[in-house]
Amino acid sequence: MVSYSLSHIAYIKIFLHAAKHPHKPVNGVLVGKLTSPGIVEIRDVIPLLHHWTSLSPMMEIGLDLAKGHAESLDLSLVGYYQASERLDDTALAPVGEKVAQQIRSQFNDAIAFVIDGDTLGSGKAALIPYLPQSDSTTAWRPHPFDPPAFTPGSRVTLIDPESPSRAVALVKNECLHSKFGDFDDHLEDVSIDWLQNKACNI
Repeated sequence: MVSYSLSHIAYIKIFLHAAKHPHKPVNGVLVGKLTSPGIVEIRDVIPLLHHWTSLSPMMEIGLDLAKGHAESLDLSLVGYYQASERLDDTALAPVGEKVAQQIRSQFNDAIAFVIDGDTLGSGKAALIPYLPQSDSTTAWRPHPFDPPAFTPGSRVTLIDPESPSRAVALVKNECLHSKFGDFDDHLEDVSIDWLQNKACNI
């Protein structure tokens, strides 16, 4: 069985994206690679949009650019993440299923994360993992990992258990989310470094 490890910077960037646009849906892609023995290392994320409602041309362009950037680093798109505009909405949106399935068509062990708005500022890992129900369907559902994701012994782990609390501090104390930019932001200001967000590599 495949396991998933989420790097510190990947968690931080997902958190910053949600914190910058707390009342909007946000989404992005997970970047990493499958290593032996059967571990998907999620090393970084690339934030896409905060205006999305469908598979728009901008979404497709952003996905293509993100894929090209990942490949330039000898990595792959290994999954998808999203946050909804409502804190209590933890469903993977239909567009999210489509994007996740699109990534899965090129990386069979793809995973999706939905940000849990109710626990986002708690210092706990605020991500709900989704996997496809079966090989015969494109429907993605929350996966009942046993032990649960981000708990000791789970197949879904944080490289640094302190990442969630560190992310909260970076927003509250340093306002780091103000330096974070996604593809939407880049379209309005081409100087924004949405592919790497080097200012947020902490």
